[in-house]
Amino acid sequence: MPVSRHIIGISLGVVLFAGNGLAAEPADVEKFVNARIEIGEMMTNYFKGGESYGSGQRPSPEKMKEMGDDINAKLTTLLSKHGLTLEDYRARSKDVFADDAAVKGYLAQHPDLKTRYEALPLNRMSGGGGGSTGRGY
Repeated sequence: MPVSRHIIGISLGVVLFAGNGLAAEPADVEKFVNARIEIGEMMTNYFKGGESYGSGQRPSPEKMKEMGDDINAKLTTLLSKHGLTLEDYRARSKDVFADDAAVKGYLAQHPDLKTRYEALPLNRMSGGGGGSTGRGY
């Protein structure tokens, strides 16, 4: 009986320690939430009133490449204001936004940002939710 208690105790310790390691740093939450808000607003404005390619038609591959390059340049500039690179944001945003409690806590402290965050089309930005960030936005 005592051996099983020790195993359970050790297992709980490992789980609790791992859980603390997953918590996002408050400074990271602030940077990433602010960046996501600005990215969402920029992307919404970028595609608002855009060119019409006809019903169901996609832009040409050349136009798609131009748009991708333009968006990446705008994202790079925007993220640099937060001390982030595009690669860093794409790599780390999933983990930061996975800490839902930290994100909600930060937004609760900043009602103006919460309003802007909730107005974002996050279903398109996040690939369906769950902290996933799709292309990293």
